[in-house]
Amino acid sequence: MNQQNQNNQNKLPKDQKGKPNKFVRFTGVALQMGLTIYAGNLLGVWLDSKYSSDKFEPSITLLAVFASMYMVIAQVIKLSKD
Repeated sequence: MNQQNQNNQNKLPKDQKGKPNKFVRFTGVALQMGLTIYAGNLLGVWLDSKYSSDKFEPSITLLAVFASMYMVIAQVIKLSKD
């Protein structure tokens, strides 16, 4: 009897089969946000060193922050519709 209860608890509804867990999706979103900001910062540092300037790093990093926020908001809206 206990084995049958465990089997019933492990079954997912048909609409959720094959979809990643929401926790996993949000972890991916956080990783994507961090990598986008880091890549923007690296690009800014490289441009600053190439053109002997000090304005590219903060500008591109800030742009990367806004871009990653936009991506996070779009993914959260998409996730809330699912």
